[in-house]
Amino acid sequence: MKSIHLIAPSGATLDDKSPLAGIDWLKSQGIAILNSECVKRVHERFAGNDEVRLNELNNLVTLAPETVVMAMRGGYGIHRLLPKIDWVGIAKAIGNGLQISGHSDFTVFQLGLLAKTGAITLSGPMLNYDFGKLDDGGKAIAPDAFMWSHFQTAIQDRKLDCKVSAPQSFLAKANSSEVKGILWGGNLTVLAGLVGTPYLPSLQQTQNGILFLEDVNEHPYRLERMLMQLLDADILNHQSAILLSSFSAYRLYDNDKGYTLERAIETIRQRLPDNIPILTSLPFGHQANKVTLPVGAQATLDYNGNGFHLKANW
Repeated sequence: MKSIHLIAPSGATLDDKSPLAGIDWLKSQGIAILNSECVKRVHERFAGNDEVRLNELNNLVTLAPETVVMAMRGGYGIHRLLPKIDWVGIAKAIGNGLQISGHSDFTVFQLGLLAKTGAITLSGPMLNYDFGKLDDGGKAIAPDAFMWSHFQTAIQDRKLDCKVSAPQSFLAKANSSEVKGILWGGNLTVLAGLVGTPYLPSLQQTQNGILFLEDVNEHPYRLERMLMQLLDADILNHQSAILLSSFSAYRLYDNDKGYTLERAIETIRQRLPDNIPILTSLPFGHQANKVTLPVGAQATLDYNGNGFHLKANW
């Protein structure tokens, strides 16, 4: 990986130091950083007005083959751009070797591209969150070694090999198995917001797929409500497996009276066919130690009550 081309299609940076710290660390690894000026853009809560951010996305078609593209951060903003994105042109660039990484709000772009073209993108690290974290004193924190290793493997070898050893409590009668299918998903809030739009992959595309989900700052009842939406929209019950990552940075209240995230997941589990497992502890999304997941690739999943093994080549 000789260079990374930055884009800022969503929210403006929340502080000036994080993107600069991320850029400095990547440069220390011998990586040239392109389009770094995007991290300074601010328009309302966005990293530039809609026209600027749209043009930045559509200009990806002009980049050299094998370029690695990374989003600065998530937040919100890509939803505004969806009707005018050059899906076909970007998919062609990906076919020629372009690789694009991001998560959180970037889920909108990844699922829209998958729905429109079938092109594969990477649910992986972003500049601020994964390379520009700061401690309470404003000092840069070194990026997670697990994340960096898996990202390099994804970029260089186009390979995913993720083993998770953790007790699995939501298997129902599907105690162990091997399944294969399209790997797709992302941030739950973002994905649920695409239901009923042309930017969510169709049932034909995701039939018997391996769906991965995560979120942050959402109370378990909100997570349950969105999962119910996916269930009632006839999405969850057509998957081979559902992989859950961390659902972090929420607080429970006195009136929850024992209601927890685990109770929410179990409620969904009881409404799914017994042969569809819900697996937990997949490392991705809003957490430091994450794998890089190829959105839209064919994957193989082996699982049992003690964990699972997720593999893909693309």
